[in-house]
Amino acid sequence: MTSQPYQPRPGGSSSRPPMGGSSGPRPGGYGGGGAAGGGQRRGGRPRFYARRKLCSYCVDHIDYVDYKDIGRLRRFISDRFRIEARRKSGACSKHQRALSTAIKRARHLAMLPYSPDHRSGMAGAAR
Repeated sequence: MTSQPYQPRPGGSSSRPPMGGSSGPRPGGYGGGGAAGGGQRRGGRPRFYARRKLCSYCVDHIDYVDYKDIGRLRRFISDRFRIEARRKSGACSKHQRALSTAIKRARHLAMLPYSPDHRSGMAGAAR
C-alpha cells in the first residue's frame, strides 16, 4: 500500500486532515455551509435571513399578561401543551416570565389543560 500525501478539499482553509470521525455537520443541527442547506454561498451572500420574532405583548403595548385570556395564551403552548421556549415563541424575557406564570395559573384553574390526555370540554359535568 502506497501512502499518498493529504490533499485538502477545494475551498478548505485547513492544511491538516480533520481529527475525529465526523465527515459532515452534526446531526440535528443546522448545516454549516452545504450547497443545499442554508448558510453561505460562494459569493458570500446567504440564501435567506431568519426573520427575528417580535414579542407580541411589546408590539401590542400590553403591560399585564392576563391568565384569563386563553386565546392569547394558547399561542404560546405547543401541541403537547408545553410552554414554548422564548426562542421559539419570540417573547421577550420579561413577558416570557409573565407568560409562564399566567399559563400555570390558568392550568391550576382548569382553564388550560396540563397534558393532551385531558379533555377540553366539561363532558358530563352538571352546571
